[in-house]
Amino acid sequence: MKAFETFAPGERELAAALDPGRMPAHIAIIMDGNGRWAKRRGLPRFAGHRAGANRVRSIVEDCSNLGVKALTLYAFSAENWKRPRLEIDLLWRLLRIYLRSDLADLQRNNIRLTSIGRVEALPPLAYRELRATEKATERNTGMRLNLAINYSARNEIADAVNAIIDEARIAGRLARLTIDEAAIGRHLYTSGLPEPDLLVRTSGEMRVSNFLLWQIAYAELYVTETYWPDFDRSELLKAILEFQRRERRFGGLSEAPAVEAVNEDLPEDEANLEAEENEEIAVSSQ
Repeated sequence: MKAFETFAPGERELAAALDPGRMPAHIAIIMDGNGRWAKRRGLPRFAGHRAGANRVRSIVEDCSNLGVKALTLYAFSAENWKRPRLEIDLLWRLLRIYLRSDLADLQRNNIRLTSIGRVEALPPLAYRELRATEKATERNTGMRLNLAINYSARNEIADAVNAIIDEARIAGRLARLTIDEAAIGRHLYTSGLPEPDLLVRTSGEMRVSNFLLWQIAYAELYVTETYWPDFDRSELLKAILEFQRRERRFGGLSEAPAVEAVNEDLPEDEANLEAEENEEIAVSSQ
């Protein structure tokens, strides 16, 4: 982690409590609550989106300074096209402004920007700006900033399976094709990135909204009532501290279970079954 001289006193205390050796390698965030943040202040929804875009800037830099390897932000879902046309157009304008104005900061912090989703469907100006920023930062070796744009996890899985089938068809091995987890993982939009360790959702909604459904199988979930524009450095540090307090077992046990003595009071049928199993083990070990 980089030095925290610029942190406020409360932030420094939170940062000092972190274990640098247990930082999440990949944080994914569902940035929710821009509209409600604006409504609570009597402002138009666009003001909330603008405040949310400004928050992206600070959280990206903080994650980079904390040593996070990858940050994936849910910027625009495939379902968001259902929103009013004016709001959608303003969101694309905000994306272009962010990409253009923050390129220098991305370069200064050695951050590489990439995108996931069916981004080819974006308006031409937004699409060109996105690709230009990706190209400009592709040699950066620091944190990977992943923007999920026109993204749907179900689409992602379908695209991965279709890509596997297409490759097999071209190679002439479609008839004997077998699809396993590893094959799907290699064809996901996030191929090459570690799976998220921590999934954060702001604004208190208790759902994952079709976001990284495959990748978050063992992610730790952290939901906060805080709206995204208010999700500041302190909120980020609290989320990481909560992550570090949890015990991650990935379906296993935290400690090896003690060997239990055979219960002599087993019912007769269970006792016979156990005797057969013990005999089979003894024979196989000879």
